[in-house]
Amino acid sequence: MWRRLIYHPEINYALRQTLVLCLPVAIGLLFGYLQQGLLFSLVPACCNIAGLDTPHKRFFKRLAIGGCLFAGCSLAVQLLLARDVPLPLILTGLALLLGVTAEISALHGRLLPASLIASIFTLSLAGNMPIWQPLLLYALGTLWYGLFNWWWFWMWREQPLRESLSLLYRQLADYCEAKYSLLTQHTDPTTALPPLLTRQQKVVDLISLCYQQLHMLAANQHNDYKRLLRAFQVGLDLQEHISVSLHQPEEVQKLVERSHAEAVIRWNAQTVAARLRVLADDILYHRYPTRFSMDKQISALEKIADQHPDNPVGQFCAWHFSRIARVLRFQRPLYPRNLMADKERRLPLFPALKSYLSLKSPALRNAARLSVMLSIASLMGAALHLPKPYWILMTVLLVTQNGYGATRVRIFHRAAGTLAGLVIAAITLHFHAPQGWALAGMLMITLVSYLIIRRSYGWATVGFTITAVYTLQILTLNGEEFIVARFIDTIIGCLIAFGGMIWLWPQWQSGQLRQNAQAALEADQEAIRLILSPDPQAPKLAYQRMRVNQAHNTLYNTLNQAMQEPGFNSRYLEDMKLWVTHSQFIVEHINAMTTLAREHNMLTPDLAQQYLESCEIALQRCQQRLEYDEAGGSGEVNIMEAPDSLSHGPLSTMEQHLQRILGHLNTMHTISSVAWRQRPRHGGWLKRKAS
Repeated sequence: MWRRLIYHPEINYALRQTLVLCLPVAIGLLFGYLQQGLLFSLVPACCNIAGLDTPHKRFFKRLAIGGCLFAGCSLAVQLLLARDVPLPLILTGLALLLGVTAEISALHGRLLPASLIASIFTLSLAGNMPIWQPLLLYALGTLWYGLFNWWWFWMWREQPLRESLSLLYRQLADYCEAKYSLLTQHTDPTTALPPLLTRQQKVVDLISLCYQQLHMLAANQHNDYKRLLRAFQVGLDLQEHISVSLHQPEEVQKLVERSHAEAVIRWNAQTVAARLRVLADDILYHRYPTRFSMDKQISALEKIADQHPDNPVGQFCAWHFSRIARVLRFQRPLYPRNLMADKERRLPLFPALKSYLSLKSPALRNAARLSVMLSIASLMGAALHLPKPYWILMTVLLVTQNGYGATRVRIFHRAAGTLAGLVIAAITLHFHAPQGWALAGMLMITLVSYLIIRRSYGWATVGFTITAVYTLQILTLNGEEFIVARFIDTIIGCLIAFGGMIWLWPQWQSGQLRQNAQAALEADQEAIRLILSPDPQAPKLAYQRMRVNQAHNTLYNTLNQAMQEPGFNSRYLEDMKLWVTHSQFIVEHINAMTTLAREHNMLTPDLAQQYLESCEIALQRCQQRLEYDEAGGSGEVNIMEAPDSLSHGPLSTMEQHLQRILGHLNTMHTISSVAWRQRPRHGGWLKRKAS
C-alpha cells in the first residue's frame, strides 16, 4: 500500500510541490517570521514555470542561470521604477531581451515567462522593503528549490523516467485493445482510423518524451538506468509490431466469415493488453515482472493461418503476435538501438542570437506578442488607477500558451476557477478562523490542488485562488477588499491574452500544415531509401522509423489544432484530414517494412531499385503539388511521370506494402491538388492564417 502511494505519479508530484512551498512557511511560523515565509513561497512558482524541476544532467547550471535571471529582472525593475521609467517600457525591454532563450532550446524558452513572473512579483515588493531584499529572496528561494528537488530526485532517482515508461505501456495496451477489438467495423478508414490515430498520437508523444528524458539524464552513462533502458527498447519493439497493419478489410471480412478468427485475434490482443498493464504497474512500483506465456493464444492463431493459407491476414497476425509474445516473455529487445540519437536541439548563445534577430523568428514574434500584451495590461492598470497592476500582468502570462486552442482552454479554466475560488474565499473569510486553522486549511488545499492539476487545471485554480486570498489576508489583513478587484483583473488579463493570440502575429497551426506535410514526406522518403538499400542497418532503420512516426504525429497534432481555429475553410481541413489519414497508412506500412528489412526479407537488387525509383517519383510528385497553390500554373505540370505498375507474378509481403504505399501516394497527390486550390486567400486575419 505504501509503495503504491508514494510512487503514484500524481501523489509523488503533489507531495514534492506541497513540501517545497509549505516548508518555508512552516519554518517562518516556527521562528516568528511568517510573512517572510509566505513571501519565500512565491519563488517556487517562478521555478515551476521555468521548468527548473526537470531532471537534467546540467541541473545546477540551469538552476544558477534561472536564479540569476530572476534576481537580475527584479533589480532591473526596481532601479528603473525608481528612475520613473514607464512600466510598459520596462516589461517590453525585458520580454524582448529574454526572448532569445526560446531560440536556444524549448526548455530554455521557459525562462522567459518565469523571469517576467519574477518581475511582476517584484512590483508588489518594490517600495515595501529595501532593494536588496527581493534579490536575496529570489537567490535563496531558487537555491532552496533546487536543493530540495535535487534531494527529492536523488531519493527517487529513476522515478520521472519510470512514470513516462509506465504511461507508455498503458497507452500501448489501450492501443492494442482498441485496434483489434472490432475488426469487422474497421472497413471504413474515415470512421475507424481517427480513434486509433488519437491513441497512436499519445504513444508516439510518450516515446518522444522518453527519448528527451534519456538524453537529459544521460541515462546510458548510469548503471541505475539499465533496466529502464531495456524496458524502453521493449516498448519500441511493441509499438513497432502493434502499429503495423495490412489494410485489407475485404480479406479480414473473408477470414472472419470463414472462421472464428475475430474471437481468436481479440483474445490475443486482450492478453497482450492485460500483460502490458501489469508491466506498467511493475515499472512504476519497482516490482520484478512475473513469468508470462501466451502459447495457447499463438497456437490458435497459427492454426487459423494454416487452415486458410491463401488469406494473408492469418499469417500476418500470427507472425506479429508471436513476436510480441516473445518480447513480453523474455523482456528483452529484439535488437539493439542507438537510444541517444534523438538529442535535444540546442543552439549556442551567439548563433541563437543571430537567428533571433530575424523577423521570421518565432521566438521574436512570441517575445513581441508578450511585450505588447504586457504593455496593454500595464496601461489598462493605469486607466483603472492601479499603481501596481500585478494581478492583470500575472494572469496574462499564466493563461498564454503556445497555440490558440490551448490558450482558449486555459482562459476558460482560469476565469471559471478564479471566480469559484474567490466566491468560496469570500464566504469563508466571514467566519474569521484562527490563523493556525487557516494555515492548516491552506496546506490541505495546496496538496489537493497539486493532486488534480495535471487532469483538471480549472479545479486546481479554485484551490490556488483560495490560498492566494488567504495569503493576502495574512500579509495585509484586508483580503476581502481584494476579491472583487482580483476577479475583474483576471477577466481583463484573460481578454488581453485572448486578443493577443488572435491579432498579434498569431501562430496559426493551419498555416503550418504544408510545412509539416513536407517534413512527413521527407521522413517517409528517407525511410524507404534505408529499407531498400543494399545493406539496411537495424539501428539506423529503428531511428528513422521513429522519425517517420514523430513527423506524422507532428502533422496530426497540427491538423487537430487547426480544426479548432475559428473562421478557417472547413472543406480544406476536411481534405487535409483525408490526406493525413493516407499518410498514417504509409507510416504503418513503413513500420511493417522496417521489421521485414531487419529480418532480411528483402527484394532482389534490381527490383528494389525499381521500387525505390517509383517511390521517389511518387513522393516528389506529392512534394511538388504541395509547393504550388495556383490552379493551372506550374503546380499542374509534373516534371516526372506517374510510376508504372510493377506487376510480375505473385507479390511478396514487401512488394505488397510498397504497392500500397504507391497507391496512397497517388491518392494524396489527388487530394492535395484539390485541397490547395480551395485554400482561403481572402483578406483580413484569415489571410494571415493562410500565409
